Amino acid sequence: MRRFWPRWWLAALTLGLSAAAGAAPAGESERLRLTVVFDNVGGRSGLATGWGFACLVEAAGSALLFDTGADGAVLLANMQRLGHRPDALDAVALSHIHADHTGGLAAVLSAKPGLDVWLPATFPATFQREIVQRGARVHAVRAGGPLSGPFASTGPLDHGLTEQALIVDSARGLVVVTGCAHPGIVHIAETAIKLTGRPIHLLVGGFHLLHADAGHVDDMIARLQALGVERVAPSHCTGAAAIARFRRAWGERFVDGGLGAVLEAPLK
Repeated sequence: MRRFWPRWWLAALTLGLSAAAGAAPAGESERLRLTVVFDNVGGRSGLATGWGFACLVEAAGSALLFDTGADGAVLLANMQRLGHRPDALDAVALSHIHADHTGGLAAVLSAKPGLDVWLPATFPATFQREIVQRGARVHAVRAGGPLSGPFASTGPLDHGLTEQALIVDSARGLVVVTGCAHPGIVHIAETAIKLTGRPIHLLVGGFHLLHADAGHVDDMIARLQALGVERVAPSHCTGAAAIARFRRAWGERFVDGGLGAVLEAPLK
């Protein structure tokens, strides 16, 4: 399959991902690291849960916050407890317009003026203007491909609600981070694979299956497995019952992705 991005771009992002919490091996100073900093699915103690999702993604010297949760004070407090400063961020990417994914943005922009904010071009003009008025730079995403540094987007996907997912390439395959997966988690996975010609190593975030019946969840599981998705870390709007089914289906390859979860990958 022809790659959507230049071969040199993918090669520059080659990482080896270990989907487990913990420090990188001694001597490895650069790594891909995902830290869930806002989630309604509990995990690490000492953090405040809240309905919504935010994930800090660090790779190749760049730090991007994917979504901002519903509450800026909670988001920043969780980041602080996890050892992360908002002034160390380089960019923010928003998956979709819902407040449980954008509610913390104002607090982040106050803490770090001048950020680049990547969002689907369909976001309301008033929302985009407010970001600019806060001193940040808006980048309206219209198609799948690179954003900045090692980060890329599926592009805006529409199924009643427009949403993008984040992509980082690794030596073992793609790492795809979803906000709520309103366009469908299988559609998101298929899009990432089609864009890059690469398999998915880790799919993490909200899978939008909270109110789905068992048959629908099992169908999504079967389709993701048929696509070759190696590991999954569902949280947020996936729902406890669906998460349990994913855990059974993936077994040892299932990754806990609740609040405070840390996934690290040393650079190759």
